[in-house]
Amino acid sequence: MLKKVITDISLLFLIIILFSLSQPNLISVQGIPILAYFIYLPLFLLVRRLSWKTVWLYGFLCGVGCYCLFTYWLASFHPMGISVISSLYGFQFLILFPLLKGAPLVLKKRGWILQWLVLCAYEYIKTKGFAGFHYGLTAYTHWRWSVLIQCTDIGGVWLLNALITFPSAWLTSFFAPAFQEKFPNFKKLNFLVFMKKSFIPISIWACFFISALLYGIVIQKDYSNYETKKTALIQTNTDPWIGGYEAYKRDLSTLINLSNEALAKNPDVDFVVWPETAFVPRIEWHYKHRYNKDSYDLVRKLLEYLDNASVPYVIGSDYGVDGYTRSGTYDVVDYNAVLLFKPGENVIPPVPDKYLKMHLVPFTEFFPYEKYFPKIYEMLLNGDTHMWEPGTNADVFTINDFSFGTPICFEDTFGYIGRRFVNNGAQAIVNLSNDAWSRSLACQYQHLSMAVFRSVENRVSSVRATASGQTCIIDPNGRITAMAEPFTETYLVGSFPVNSNVKKTIYTRYGDFVGIFFVYAAGLIYSVAVLLLIIEAFKKKNK
Repeated sequence: MLKKVITDISLLFLIIILFSLSQPNLISVQGIPILAYFIYLPLFLLVRRLSWKTVWLYGFLCGVGCYCLFTYWLASFHPMGISVISSLYGFQFLILFPLLKGAPLVLKKRGWILQWLVLCAYEYIKTKGFAGFHYGLTAYTHWRWSVLIQCTDIGGVWLLNALITFPSAWLTSFFAPAFQEKFPNFKKLNFLVFMKKSFIPISIWACFFISALLYGIVIQKDYSNYETKKTALIQTNTDPWIGGYEAYKRDLSTLINLSNEALAKNPDVDFVVWPETAFVPRIEWHYKHRYNKDSYDLVRKLLEYLDNASVPYVIGSDYGVDGYTRSGTYDVVDYNAVLLFKPGENVIPPVPDKYLKMHLVPFTEFFPYEKYFPKIYEMLLNGDTHMWEPGTNADVFTINDFSFGTPICFEDTFGYIGRRFVNNGAQAIVNLSNDAWSRSLACQYQHLSMAVFRSVENRVSSVRATASGQTCIIDPNGRITAMAEPFTETYLVGSFPVNSNVKKTIYTRYGDFVGIFFVYAAGLIYSVAVLLLIIEAFKKKNK
């Protein structure tokens, strides 16, 4: 019994370690992608060994452990942050583990294929709904492998997920006999015999994998002759929400000084970008009401500066309007917003060019269940959160003949948001982020690892202006062409290619059809297999 428990716990810890190390982490801030091909091997083996009484517990512990180690930086924001996320994934894995355990029971020798399908379906489902979270998706481990990630312009990250996770499932069918006993017995294994039995599925996978590599080589373009736009991306290396009025005043001076320096050295810049909520006071609201003299003075200083600027400015800010809040009271309704200011055109409020963040961060920016869980909502408000109203439209900005979308921070981790902007006419993605609160380079690289895919999926350039990093420029091949030093007060000036006639990719046109396919395939095969077992048992009973 002790040997079995030791083996089970060892497999559990191996899953957690492989999961975390494959992504950007404390040890390797860019991650170790090769490990991704083996992450789920110990998981598939573990669920086969566990009893139905313990599989739920191990699932919960696995989810909690993976996300405690992987998203350790959430504790910097608030202890409740990491508690909520790790518990959420604990409950998700609590459901996932029994489904994976049941797969070999209902599909016998081909149960490993069903395990793979269930895993692929889960990775899609986990990103949906109010608590959808892209952090930890297997595909994002490969953000630096530019050749292999090109296939995401066809099937999004879900296609790449399937390619990477398949070896874990396939190898499970080889190692499973050794793990049937309390302690692994590798003498039972014969790789030559195994290859004869499983040659066809691995050959099919190899064909897809090689095809993805060849596609990645062929599809990449040389963008050196394309039209370019030049931008100045400002990085203040501060969390704008800390410090109140004096901090707002200090940050505005920093933003102006860095912008002036960038423009003085690069007068041919087309536009300047400030990070998410770089200027916190509500610009239009304070200009209109003027209840708070200090805030109004800051707003006036900003507007005067923008009106006399030589180029347009893209600014992250709190946008407030008078109206009814979700609780039904008449007050200021806040949005996390991006505002576009064009000198001499739209600087004096009301500001017509704005984008309101659509997909807010669950629990820290948005909690739609305050009426049902008022105590939880109160706890969230006391945890230094900034609750906003969600926007509804993927509004696209235009500067002269150049159009771009501006996903805010967390939003560039979602493929569907990037494609919404491109389908609305965006020729590039301009992301405004603030990860300064995490004080973690691994966190910032995790965010960057996801942002890279938005360029590849839609074949457009991306630029990122962040509070503390990773401020960078990404070409349509998903290659990072320039990046500012993280955790420094600086700016990044650079050019990026713009295709005036963006040809929509398969992913841009049809979205997450591959992810949806895995959900239906796993559900259908699982249901049919269970039904056939029931019919077989019924026939035996009536003989």
